[in-house]
Amino acid sequence: MGALAVLILPLLIVGVSGIIYIYRSVVQLMSKSAVRTKVVVITDALSGVGKECSRVFHTGGARLVLCGKDLDKLEALYDALSSVADPRATFTPKLVLLDLSDVNCVQDIAKEILDCYGCVDILINNASAKVKGAVQNISLEIDQKIMDANYFGPITLTKALLPNMISRRTGQIVLVNNIQGKLGVPFRAAYAASKHAALGFFDCLRAELQEFGVCVSAVTPSFVRSDHVQPQPSKSDSSIWKFLSRKLAYGVHPEEVAEEILRTVSRKKQEVFMANPIAKAAVYIRTFFPDIFFAIVAAGVKEKQKTEDEK
Repeated sequence: MGALAVLILPLLIVGVSGIIYIYRSVVQLMSKSAVRTKVVVITDALSGVGKECSRVFHTGGARLVLCGKDLDKLEALYDALSSVADPRATFTPKLVLLDLSDVNCVQDIAKEILDCYGCVDILINNASAKVKGAVQNISLEIDQKIMDANYFGPITLTKALLPNMISRRTGQIVLVNNIQGKLGVPFRAAYAASKHAALGFFDCLRAELQEFGVCVSAVTPSFVRSDHVQPQPSKSDSSIWKFLSRKLAYGVHPEEVAEEILRTVSRKKQEVFMANPIAKAAVYIRTFFPDIFFAIVAAGVKEKQKTEDEK
């Protein structure tokens, strides 16, 4: 019996692994087929998540509108997409110069896109303007710029494209958010405020658009990292806050986020939270045990200030 189990167990593992692989391949294929010929607008297409979304949706056969602030970099992205994709199964992306922090130009860009394609099927609101520093050291002008890029810009573009989706009674709006839209991290007040505002807006919009057949989704990774190296613990990681902050910073790869966005679009998911267990626990503690969370964060800030004073 023992020898038989030894023989069966490897076969069982291989069989289960094969089934999982086939299932994932089928899901990926179905997700890509769901976006074929769809007009997909991706903002901040030059960011890590934006580039990966461009790749994933382009190979899926979507008609892409890639928005970014640098034309040379957009053209480089265009060349990269064209070099790896099958021209018989893909469409030529449209490149659009768009700075979301310049809210006054957003409506003109929306009109340009609608004039070109006649509609927008999927809008991926990806905005990643960041600033780090103590509140008293960040000017109101910078606060305003962060809010424009991460909140007012995306909602202005959404409002400009929304009548077209409502009239057609179809469409999907995806907000690429961040864990800081669910809890505040010290020294990132402006960024956290912009992400809280965006999540609140699109949560309300989801309910309002349900009767019109327009889906609103939020994909929230903890943090997005650009490398494949996990942050290593240091000797100073003795406090709860330092342990927590290091785990929060251990985010997901842009490729993982892009693949999840594709699945979210295909399945019309309303909300996805991409985070490790520690990050999820932090949000849970913030929600149900706020006093404990605030105490941990405050202790972390004091420890940081003490370390800086010693330097």
